[in-house]
Amino acid sequence: MPANLPNGSFPASIAGKLGLSQKQLRRDGIVTVSRGLRLPLHSTGTVAENLHGYTELDPECCLCQASAARLHGIALPAHLEEDWRIHLARQSTGWKPRRRKVVGHQVDFRPGEVIFLDGVRVTSPARTWLDLAQLMGVDEIIAAGDSVVCSHGDDHPVPRVPLGTIEELKAAVAAHPGMRGVRKARLALDLVRVGADSRQETRMRLALLDAGLPEPVLNYGIFNGWGMAAVWPDAAYVREKIALQYDGGHHGEVHQYHRDIRRQALTERLGWRD
Repeated sequence: MPANLPNGSFPASIAGKLGLSQKQLRRDGIVTVSRGLRLPLHSTGTVAENLHGYTELDPECCLCQASAARLHGIALPAHLEEDWRIHLARQSTGWKPRRRKVVGHQVDFRPGEVIFLDGVRVTSPARTWLDLAQLMGVDEIIAAGDSVVCSHGDDHPVPRVPLGTIEELKAAVAAHPGMRGVRKARLALDLVRVGADSRQETRMRLALLDAGLPEPVLNYGIFNGWGMAAVWPDAAYVREKIALQYDGGHHGEVHQYHRDIRRQALTERLGWRD
């Protein structure tokens, strides 16, 4: 087999360019994942590389909904995390994509709502969020929105560049007033905040609000005596000096457990309750 096979899916039509004969294309080492689309069994490609062939095969199509969300890293609820079908969309003036293992969609795209990400045509983060709104409850839409706009500066232990802004989410909603799910998206926008690193952190914040408590500050830096942020609680009540952390399953691991003890001790030494 040629050494330069793509590390991901590719259209069978480019086999000649890759140095593959038709006989080699039919070998056991290459599988047909969909009509006219091949994937080497040895492939260790990323999600983008494994899905690249779908948009290369048909340049009028783009990945959307859960497939686009995975490429962007947008938080998905469990029922969408389990949906590993390929979601492909084409402009509403064309025909719906139809092929094996693919869910086809006809979509009315506005300029800028389809972008390239790692060589793959995909809906933009804001448009992906809006498309997902029709499939989720309001709290889930808020969590997805939080994951789009999450941002941390260079002073944070884990700096993070946002996928999009709240303004871009608002613009997506305004551009599609009659779209299915847009009313839920509009309600969710009022509670999308910058700073939540996970769906669980969003759920914690919403639970506090549902309980009638004030809205906490997200990822607030608690400074030490040298003017440096020493602790970054997931949420904080600054005036009361209360630091809140969401401890997921990995916090039960021995290494993380000891880190949490040290963090709590440091937080308390700085005059806060953890």
